[in-house]
Amino acid sequence: MSTTLRLATFNVENLFARWRFKDGVAPATANTRGWVVEQTQFEELGVDDKAITGAAVREIRADVLALQEVENVDTLKHFRAQALGGRAEYPYVAGVDGNDPRLIDVAVLSKLPITRIRSHQHLMDPMSPTAALFSRDCLEVDVEVRESESKSTTVTLFVNHFKSMKGGRPETRGKRQRQAAKVKELVTGRFGSASPGDHSFVILGDLNDYLGPDGSSGIDGLVEWDQVENVVTRLPEADQWTHFFQEGKEYRQLDYLLPSASVAAASAESVPEILRMGMPLRAARYTGPRFPGVGTDKPKASDHCPLVMDFTIA
Repeated sequence: MSTTLRLATFNVENLFARWRFKDGVAPATANTRGWVVEQTQFEELGVDDKAITGAAVREIRADVLALQEVENVDTLKHFRAQALGGRAEYPYVAGVDGNDPRLIDVAVLSKLPITRIRSHQHLMDPMSPTAALFSRDCLEVDVEVRESESKSTTVTLFVNHFKSMKGGRPETRGKRQRQAAKVKELVTGRFGSASPGDHSFVILGDLNDYLGPDGSSGIDGLVEWDQVENVVTRLPEADQWTHFFQEGKEYRQLDYLLPSASVAAASAESVPEILRMGMPLRAARYTGPRFPGVGTDKPKASDHCPLVMDFTIA
């Protein structure tokens, strides 16, 4: 007996209910006392962006959705109520305030029961023992995809948002490399080091890097691990991009679904989808339809595309 799970990841780009940082504001300085209601260094995120982001989420029709750049669970619940049909559509929510001083966290919305949540934000960076390893968190979430009288079947998600390339890709590579290595350790710690790919899990999220032939990537040890599959490679090479970087006119894959080898094999007939209808008009490589109201830069759903695929969970 098997179950189809429609799973997605989406960096929703600053899904804030309260504030969005202006240029020139140092987040760590602004948040030395936490969020304070009198603070005026911020501007509110536009409602048009949120509406288009909601349209993108509705369009992908995911059973379970991993999100990056969510301010907190209350913000996510408000977004769910305003744009997604409320609790009846996605009754289960998982999120833990993480390490980012800008308050951007990872989270999960699910139609299916979430039975276990574990944060790994407490782990320290071995190269800088006073700093956290994960820029946000590696949120470990168990989702119950099927329940019977004898047992329940779950899939474990490892939801990530790695260190950005801001400051230079080579200069920030080491941090992502250490984050990727720790995610592998978390998986083997949970499922054993012999053949963790025999178990039902998916590593997913915004890894903030791309693969390349020059060995400059900080995530190749994870993405090319033989216990998982980067399912985006099932698409034609020209269609594998999930993010557009304006300054370099770069179309890259920064967002990943990495199912375990067993889940990937069981889902061999499935192909991922990358939804680009919410991308700004400046991402000119995409020439298909867009949601009403999308602008040259703003409003938009995000600077990332939702990535979704139907997985078979045995």
